[in-house]
Amino acid sequence: MELTVKPQALCARLRWKGLYVDVEPDPSIPNPKDGFFWCTHTMSCLGPDGKVCDDGRCDPGRPCFEEL
Repeated sequence: MELTVKPQALCARLRWKGLYVDVEPDPSIPNPKDGFFWCTHTMSCLGPDGKVCDDGRCDPGRPCFEEL
């Protein structure tokens, strides 16, 4: 039996500080998942709908979602 994992859709407006780190990924260092996300619509941690934005909440179900 083969398992297939559907990749998570990410919003094009979602940003996180890891985007601005200009180094090669090191697999021996775990991803901190520190939760510092912001939306480029509002430039804050809340989306235009007033809800918190992060990689688990900015999905196609939100009215402000723009697929990456």
